[in-house]
Amino acid sequence: MKVLIVGGGMGGTILGNNLARRLGPELRAGKVSITMLSASDRHMYQPGLLYLAVGRMMPDELYRDQRSLLDPSIEFHVDPVEEFQLDQKQVRTAGGRTFSYDIIVIATGSRPVAHEIPGLAENALQFYTEADALKMFKALQGFKGGNVVIAVDVPHKCPMAPLEITFMLHDYFNDRGLRDKVKLHYTYPIGRVHTLENVAKWAAPEMDRLGITYETFFNMKEVDGAGRIIRSEEGTEAAYDLLITIPSHRGMEVIEKNGLGENGWIPTHRHRLNMEGRDDVFVLGDTTNLPISKAGSTAHFEAEALGENIAAMVKIGAAVRDYDGKVFCFIEAGGERATYAMFDYRNPPDPKPPTRTVHWFKVAYNKLYWSTARGLL
Repeated sequence: MKVLIVGGGMGGTILGNNLARRLGPELRAGKVSITMLSASDRHMYQPGLLYLAVGRMMPDELYRDQRSLLDPSIEFHVDPVEEFQLDQKQVRTAGGRTFSYDIIVIATGSRPVAHEIPGLAENALQFYTEADALKMFKALQGFKGGNVVIAVDVPHKCPMAPLEITFMLHDYFNDRGLRDKVKLHYTYPIGRVHTLENVAKWAAPEMDRLGITYETFFNMKEVDGAGRIIRSEEGTEAAYDLLITIPSHRGMEVIEKNGLGENGWIPTHRHRLNMEGRDDVFVLGDTTNLPISKAGSTAHFEAEALGENIAAMVKIGAAVRDYDGKVFCFIEAGGERATYAMFDYRNPPDPKPPTRTVHWFKVAYNKLYWSTARGLL
């Protein structure tokens, strides 16, 4: 049986190593092969970009060689897929090669699309690439005071990122002795400060306590760079001296170009994680259209469930478990304190008061991530 994994991010990497561990005898006997196709030979720890943007991580801490993270039994190629030929059970790559499969797992991730809001990409800072995070850090270094607007759109990668960057900016300016010269203003497109109700109920009082203002029902319409004003579809506006955005995201362009899902999100069964209508195509992480957080932990928990199921399909011909929608997210809350949100399809999150202990757990996880990617945690 040929298993093909498209994408070398967290979901694809954890799945590949999980399968290599579960299917060791079958791999050694030549009954199974695992192949991964990636767009890069480097693996990025994406949550670290948030810390890079405020000078708390360095660029070289974000990366490891992708091959070094994979079990030696996994065949690895830096050759991104350009065409999915699902009816023929094969893909064609940018390098002109064709790879066939019995089971394919698509884990291609997502991308920010700030350009969809007129003026946003040109005038706002964000942190979803290394270059953008460094640009944001340099702008913060030169900032002496004024209005800082954090404008949020949905859907976006990492559900807690808007709150975390807001609280981290509070700390950043406080540490520089500028907090009394900076007004932090946060906007969110629905009627509360976060999509998850219990998270919003926790976060709003924290913002109040720290003197961070916020406006809800603020759906970004356009940015006037010359006038330094961001306007909403609701007819309101916010003046800024520094504009930071968490822009909306789409799935990767290759998914849209191949017609696999609207806006690059592949329709996915919420429990089995197969592409709707296909039993040999599975989807992980940001690439799904599931109404759950696009977070690293989501990809992690999905990969564990899918790894168990694909191994069972090889061994006994049937899947053995459902993915339950499990997500776990740390939330940096400022002042070297953090909390977390843990939830699934049935149970909403219930964030507790932030503590220094949870903050240091998150800091430690930034280092332990590489063990997680290798399947050791």
